[in-house]
Amino acid sequence: MRIKLIISFDGTRFCGWQVQPRGLSIQTLVQKALVTVLRHPIDLTGAGRTDAGVHALGQTAHFDTEISIDLNRLRYSVNALLPVDIRILSAETVSTDFHARYSATGKIYHYHLHLDSSPNPMTRLYRTPVYGAFDLAELKRAASFFIGTHDFAAMANESDRGTAAHDSVRTLLRLDIVEQSGGIRLEFEGDGFLYKMVRNITGTLLDIAAGRRSADEIPSILESRNRRRAGQTAPAQGLFLIQVKY
Repeated sequence: MRIKLIISFDGTRFCGWQVQPRGLSIQTLVQKALVTVLRHPIDLTGAGRTDAGVHALGQTAHFDTEISIDLNRLRYSVNALLPVDIRILSAETVSTDFHARYSATGKIYHYHLHLDSSPNPMTRLYRTPVYGAFDLAELKRAASFFIGTHDFAAMANESDRGTAAHDSVRTLLRLDIVEQSGGIRLEFEGDGFLYKMVRNITGTLLDIAAGRRSADEIPSILESRNRRRAGQTAPAQGLFLIQVKY
C-alpha cells in the first residue's frame, strides 16, 4: 500500500529536504526512522526540495510498504525516533497512483519579514530582518505585477536545468501581504514554483521597498527571462512551505 505523510520541520540545522552527499537532510532522517520501524528499505518521495534553512508546516511525502501497520502507531513510532525539530503530523493510505510530487496541483508558501527596529531573538531563525528605508505601499503595488500567469525564468535559479529548462511558465494565484506583530508576512499561492522563485521574488520586492528599483520595472524583468535583472535571493530562514495542494 502507499502511505502519504504530512511532515513539519524546523529547517535551521539541516541541508534541506533532499538527500545530499554532504550535510544532514530531513529526507534522510525520516527514511531512516521508517526503515527502523518497518524493517525494510524505504524510498521516500517528497513533493519537492526545500533549501537549507527553509522550514515547513506541511511538506508532503509518500512511500510504499507491504507491512500492515496501524497508521497512528506508525506516526507515533517514527516521531519517537526523529529529532524534536522534525515531526510527522499525519499518515494516511492513498491510492497507488498518488504521487507526492506529480499529483500536486499547487503550493502555498509564506515568507516572514521582521520590520521592527528592535531585533527579536525569539524570531531570528524564522523571520528575515529588514533595515533602512521600507515603503510598504510600494511593495504592495509591486506584488500585484507578479500575480497571474508569467514566464518566471528571471525569478529562478538554475532556469536552464530541470523542469524550468522545459517550461518556466507558472501561475501565481495570489501574493498577499499580511501585517503581523513586528512585521509582515508574504503569502504566495501558485500552481507550482521554480527553484528559489519565492525567495527571488521576495528579494526583488525588498529592493523595490528600499527604493533601489521601481515596481514598474517588473514586467520588463519578467520578459527578459534574465535572472541577473532581478533582485538578490532573500535569506532562507524567513521561508515556510505551508501546504501542498492536491
